[in-house]
Amino acid sequence: MTHVRESLHVPASAEPAEGVGLLHRLGRWCARRPGRVLGTWLLILLAAFSADRAWGGTYEDDFSLPGTSVQSGADLLDAHGSKQVRGTASQIVLHTDSGPLATHRDTVHEAVAALGKLPQVISAADPLSTPGAVSADGTTGIVTVRFAENPAGFETSYLDGVDTAVQDLRADGVEVEYGGPLGQLARPKASDRLSEIIGLATAVVVLLAGFGSLAAAGLPLLTAVTGLLTGISVLGLLAAAFAFGNAAPTLATMMGLGVGVDYALFLITRHRRLLRDLDDPAEAVGRAVATSGRAVLVAAATVALALGGLYASGVGFIGTLGAAAGLTVVVAAVAALTVAPAFLGIAGHRIDRWRVRTPVDEPDATADTWHRWAGTVGRHPWLFLVVGVVVLGVLSVPTASMRLGHIDNGADPAGYTDRRAYDLISDGFGPGTNGQFTIVADLDGTSEDQGLSEELHDALAATPGVARVSTPTLTQDQALLVTTVTPETGPQEQATADLLHRLEDDVLPAALTGSGARGHVTGNTAAQLTFRDVVVDRLPVIIAVVVAAAFLLLLTVFRSLLVALKAALLNLLSIGAAYGVVVAVFQWGWGGSLLGVEEPVPVESYVPMMMFAIVFGLSMDYEVFLLSRIRESWLHTKDNHASVAAGLAGTARVITCAALIMTSVFLAFLLSTNVVIKMLALGLGVSVVIDATVVRLVLVPATMYLLGRANWWLPAWLDRTLPRLDPEGPAPAGEKR
Repeated sequence: MTHVRESLHVPASAEPAEGVGLLHRLGRWCARRPGRVLGTWLLILLAAFSADRAWGGTYEDDFSLPGTSVQSGADLLDAHGSKQVRGTASQIVLHTDSGPLATHRDTVHEAVAALGKLPQVISAADPLSTPGAVSADGTTGIVTVRFAENPAGFETSYLDGVDTAVQDLRADGVEVEYGGPLGQLARPKASDRLSEIIGLATAVVVLLAGFGSLAAAGLPLLTAVTGLLTGISVLGLLAAAFAFGNAAPTLATMMGLGVGVDYALFLITRHRRLLRDLDDPAEAVGRAVATSGRAVLVAAATVALALGGLYASGVGFIGTLGAAAGLTVVVAAVAALTVAPAFLGIAGHRIDRWRVRTPVDEPDATADTWHRWAGTVGRHPWLFLVVGVVVLGVLSVPTASMRLGHIDNGADPAGYTDRRAYDLISDGFGPGTNGQFTIVADLDGTSEDQGLSEELHDALAATPGVARVSTPTLTQDQALLVTTVTPETGPQEQATADLLHRLEDDVLPAALTGSGARGHVTGNTAAQLTFRDVVVDRLPVIIAVVVAAAFLLLLTVFRSLLVALKAALLNLLSIGAAYGVVVAVFQWGWGGSLLGVEEPVPVESYVPMMMFAIVFGLSMDYEVFLLSRIRESWLHTKDNHASVAAGLAGTARVITCAALIMTSVFLAFLLSTNVVIKMLALGLGVSVVIDATVVRLVLVPATMYLLGRANWWLPAWLDRTLPRLDPEGPAPAGEKR
């Protein structure tokens, strides 16, 4: 052994110590005083829920990008624009199948006048007196309504006033559809309730099969729901002070429910194993929290680090989505370490009451199925490694063709008013009308003459990919020259993005050369495309930050260079495979119709970034649970082969159950009407399946068998430098491993 330590340094500090630590005392205290713990949580939950109902905020997407040209153009319009260009524009589309819209002139005028008098409305443009606002065949018109604030964030009761304003039009046989932000407000309010019920119901079935008793199966669910409700209520309160995107509560629910069950499940499984050897349930709880509870802390910290790394994007919208999900993860971990011990203290030795089959916990016999599987992998590690890598490689192939973009209203269900408005505009005016660019020329004190206006118009009209250009007009203070460009292609098309770059980089600088004016392309479509470009540019930064943070955390916890490096590399492979599935389903359209997406769509620009942070964090969850048990056995036996087998067998059942539950939670959100949520749900669900099968059951044991004792190598100087973090903690005297 001395020779081995000299040639392959294993930190001396890795030897287990005796003693009872803080987590041990915390778990034992919660188990012995469950009334205080549960009462405190109940008060916190009621207070947070009541405060959220009284003062909670709303969720709204904010794609502002300070420092970009598109944002500069929007800011200039707000500062200098007339009422015709300020605020947020939304379209109300009028269509008639029985002759020209002009035959309803009086009713149209009255409706537009009524719309202009609504609260928050800056202006409403009559299509019959606005150039270009009526289709060539005269049957479709667009009422452009400008709001002081984004109407997507209004209370749904605001629609009552809009409906009243256009009711005579509808009575006159004119179809009226709401597009843009107003159409978003009019969408049926999606509820996550059904998805949550499906996820919880599946969890009940899996836990009953895994634990064998109703009492043991119910504890992880009670713990997870307590943490989730508290976290979501706190998030609602924070939304009153900070801008969180529309997807924030759904994402937070998915993460909070999934990891909440996982953390409690891992802790309770260890407790039931310890309860076999101990007479005192509270002591068993204390030891479970001192060992598996530490792994829960490390796992939660890893997920939180990955989600917090989204702030490295420099995009507030993405950072706050990560913060929302991270909040419920942290609350779930705290609940697992306090609420679960309290419930276990109440259950005592009766945790296996109301049995549905013979209760089981961690295996302790080498004849167990998972021990046999570990032995099979150990006998052919190269074969399993190659097969696993090939499987992930094949799934990753579509990733190479990933096309990022913004999913517009054209991907919504046909029954939505904004989808009908989108289709009417495309049919009547061309697809580019749904993605117009606003061109802003900042004159910056220079005098504008007719020549500059004409030159700008001619240059824009001659640009390939441009369908129409409106006549440039001066704002009332003569500070800006403003015009509208209609692309030939729809907002989701790559050609539209290419046109944006052509206008920004070539056309506007050339058209305004020598005038002293500066040109900007702005508007919703330009903002979405610019947002995509920023995300693409900063994705490598996110990957570097998240991988580096997770590597350092695992290096500190497991005291091994190769274990930390292997975890990072394998997680990158699983993320690539999850990306590939998302591209194949949504972008290539393979089975997309089964998910309610009728046509291929680009991958939403921020989905890869969000998926990377979440998947990497969740992958580390299972990595920590597995490696914690392998390292625990290694510290006692110094037998790498036996330790890998023991760790795999000891965690395979709980990881499989946890993965089934988390997968069901994620995939249940495929019922959402939001295509972005569908993307995240599928990507996350697939990633969990891949991680719990190919990675955890094949690649991790195969690589650890091949590396042998090198798994636990750490240079002496680095061992002295790194802080001490032990995920499993020292085993109290007398505990059987």
